[in-house]
Amino acid sequence: MSRVVRVTGTGGRQVFMPLADRARRWLRVLRDDLWNAEADPLPAFRWLRRVPHGLLCVAAFAITFGAVAQLTGEAHVDSEPAFLVGLAQGGAVVLALRRPVPGWWLSMAGTVVGAVAVHERMGTTGHTFTWPWSPAGIIAHLLVLLLLALRRRTRVSVEALALTALVTYLLQGVWGGLRYDPTGVVAVVLSAVVVLLGFALRGRREARAELVEQATLTAEERDRRTLLEERSRIARELHDVVAHHMSVISIQAQVAPHLVENPSGELLENLTGIRDNALEALTELRRVLGVLRSENPEDPYGLGAPGTGAAPDAPQPTLDRLDALIENTRAAGLDVTAEAVGQVRPYAPGVELSAYRIVQEALSNALRHAPGSRVRVEVGHFPDGLHLTVENSPPRHPVPPSPGAGHGLLGMRERAVMLGGRLVANGTAGGGFSVTAFLPADLAPPPPDHPPTGAKTP
Repeated sequence: MSRVVRVTGTGGRQVFMPLADRARRWLRVLRDDLWNAEADPLPAFRWLRRVPHGLLCVAAFAITFGAVAQLTGEAHVDSEPAFLVGLAQGGAVVLALRRPVPGWWLSMAGTVVGAVAVHERMGTTGHTFTWPWSPAGIIAHLLVLLLLALRRRTRVSVEALALTALVTYLLQGVWGGLRYDPTGVVAVVLSAVVVLLGFALRGRREARAELVEQATLTAEERDRRTLLEERSRIARELHDVVAHHMSVISIQAQVAPHLVENPSGELLENLTGIRDNALEALTELRRVLGVLRSENPEDPYGLGAPGTGAAPDAPQPTLDRLDALIENTRAAGLDVTAEAVGQVRPYAPGVELSAYRIVQEALSNALRHAPGSRVRVEVGHFPDGLHLTVENSPPRHPVPPSPGAGHGLLGMRERAVMLGGRLVANGTAGGGFSVTAFLPADLAPPPPDHPPTGAKTP
């Protein structure tokens, strides 16, 4: 249990050490907050840019000359001290644009010096002065407090407001004068209002910054999730292709010993190992596919809504089914023309599946975003690979923006890059949209990891 040490000092006064420690801690915090000359420039505003900075400089110029005129004309203060006070009050506003705490100190110093200079003239003239704050000094100090509250934490602004009230009380309540119009209460009340306004504006700005940051993080997370969903869907579709090849390997390894007379033991052992490895790979592939299917049990292959004929055991489409796809698109209202260039030849199952899906997605985008347009589909068979072009004209009528998450173009790019190819999708000069893809005939290994392209549905 902690003890409170009591020390008896001169005159029998009792000093409690924890209270003294707490006071020292407060003074240390006050020193750290207000004895700070760090630069904190006022940033450019979103719409007004640097216009507020220029207006504050003009205000500082007006405050300087207004303070000099008031001190020399009404209080009959000498021109040199009057100019110094006016320069301090106007310069405090300019200084607070970059260093708010030193600007506040300069404003307080100008006010105190001005109050002392006017106090000396009170008994020598028959005029009544506004004291201890002059009108120009109040305006300058309000601007400085606003700039301070906009950029420093709430505690610093409260400390500056409290010291402003304390200095005002010492000047007006303790020192006082003969004949003057008191302005201390008005200055303190207006200062409190300005500080509260600064709190509100600063809180609004911070909330907006946090909202923008959160929206950016949400967009990045949505893009990443979309990319993973597309890769998962592509993996589910390619399962049939991989499983077919593994099944063929297993069957050939099982049949091969019967095609050779008196096969050696080493050959039988190797063929048995090949068949066992193929069967084990098929088992692991089915297990992985089960994990992928579990994310969407109603649509295990990612081919559409239930009841659309996309059964799990349906064969994956190839280029032979492009004609049926184009006919269905025409029935949906698009004017589609198809053209084949070059000598048709067989491709790897993964190439044909990806080519079909790219054309299917491009036609779906045209139906969704350009209803009633003319679409040209070109399939080019060249020695280096398969070239695809799907280009649509502008829609006949304005179409509202689609709320899609951008799966279309992202999935097409993923398929092309997975095969070592490329895909380009952009608008045409006439207001339409074009998708061009190249899939190599000899499959190249995909890059280790390619960043999401930020694709959005056209």
